[in-house]
Parts: sequence; structure tokens; C-alpha cells
Amino acid sequence: MSSTYELVIEPRKGWQPVDFREMWVYRELLGFLVWRDIKVRYKQTLLGGLWAILQPLIGMLVFGVIFTRVAPMPSDGIPYPLFVFTGLTLWAFFQNGVSLSSNSLIESKETISKIYFPRILVPLGQIIAMGFDLSISLIFLSFIMLYYHWAVSARLLLLPLFLIGSCLSTAGFGLILSALNVRYRDVKYALPFFIQTLLFVTPVLYPISRFPERFRLILSLNPMAGMVGGFRYALLGGPISWNLVAVSCVSAIVLFVAGLFYIRRMENTFADVI
Repeated sequence: MSSTYELVIEPRKGWQPVDFREMWVYRELLGFLVWRDIKVRYKQTLLGGLWAILQPLIGMLVFGVIFTRVAPMPSDGIPYPLFVFTGLTLWAFFQNGVSLSSNSLIESKETISKIYFPRILVPLGQIIAMGFDLSISLIFLSFIMLYYHWAVSARLLLLPLFLIGSCLSTAGFGLILSALNVRYRDVKYALPFFIQTLLFVTPVLYPISRFPERFRLILSLNPMAGMVGGFRYALLGGPISWNLVAVSCVSAIVLFVAGLFYIRRMENTFADVI
């Protein structure tokens, strides 16, 4: 006997959690949005999925020259090009995921103003679609590791933890900023500055060991600090601050939950103000 699900659309008051049962009902729509975002991103492009590699690759070349030739940067015994490409791989996922998801509701205004569906699916679709780019970058990273004869170890088992944490961080920022962007269009102008600033307080270009000990607690409040450090540790090894990772993991979870509640709170007004 098949079960039915009755959806009643009515005004909501106060803070309410996301209805995960409703999201499950609309799971096929989420799959469509993910596939659409992937196709649209690479439609009529010459290089296609190679664009997922170019961003961290160009960053590796530029920063590799600057921090090995001009102003040498220690990298905990890891070849600096490999060190920085690993950090940029995860950072590119976060940066692009937040940028695309924050504008996703505005770009879907025609659909949002006409039909009902869980609005959270739009930014989530953009973030999940970025997983395709991350997969391509990880494959290319494996070839760079082979080039440097860098062997993996049992630490690799920790990799899913930091990938999940990065997804939670990206989704948390993306959900909050996408909801804010509907009401305050200043978000799209402030976002590039925000992400650029966040890059310099995330150990992407430098090891965590270079960050002063007395400021690491503040650094750990940035969820991507622990995620990038842990991601690099799982793949390459080197020193790591587990206290920083633990606080960053908690920050990522809190940020994601806050994003779920905030977009749920604001979605009632999306169709009116978008």
C-alpha cells in the first residue's frame, strides 16, 4: 500500500526547522536542478570540465612562483606547488559554491514567483553541482601527487570528514547569503571582498604552523580553516592542530544549522520581494 503525503501551504510564524520530509518528496527536483546547473555551467565552453582544474592550477603557478622565488614560504616539508594546489582545490569548491549559491535565488526569480517548491533546493543544487568540479580537481591532484612521488597513508580515511565539513560550511554560508541577497542586493557586491578576505585567514597559502598560537582560536572560528588544514593533512601529512580542527567542525555544523533555519524563516517573503 503506497503512502501519500499531503502538503498544506500556509503562512508560518517564527523560527521553524526545515521540513526534511518535504525535501524528500521533491528529491527529483533537486536532482534536476543539480544536472541543470552542471550543464548550464559548461554549455558552449571550449574546455568544459577542465575549467574545474584551471582555477587551482593557475593559482598554484602564480603563488608557487611568488612564494618559492620571490618570498619563500615554508610548507612543512611538502613541495610548495603540491602544498598550495591541495589547499586551492578545496578553497575553489568553497569559493565557487558560495558565490553561485548566493545568487541562485535571484537567478531563479521567475520560477520562484510562479510556483511553490522548497526554496532551499535552489542554493543546495548549486552547491551539490560543484561537487562535480571538486571530483575533477581531486583526480588531477592525484596525478600531481604521483609526479612528486607523494604516497598516501591511513590518514586518507579522514578525507571524507573534511569533505563533509567543507560541504556544511559552503552550504551554511550559501544558504544565509542567498536569503540575504533576495532582500539586500548589496550582498553580490560585498561577497567578492568577503571571500578574498576569508582566503587570507584560511591556511590555503601558508601552513597552520605559521599562524601565531595566540590567535589560533580566532582562526578556528572560520570553519574552512580546520577543513583546509585537515584536508591537506589527510592527503599529504604534516603537522596539524586538532583543537583548531575540532572548533572548525563545530563552527561548520552551527553555520549549516543556522543557514537551514534562516532560509526557512525568510522564504515566505521571497516571492514578494524577489
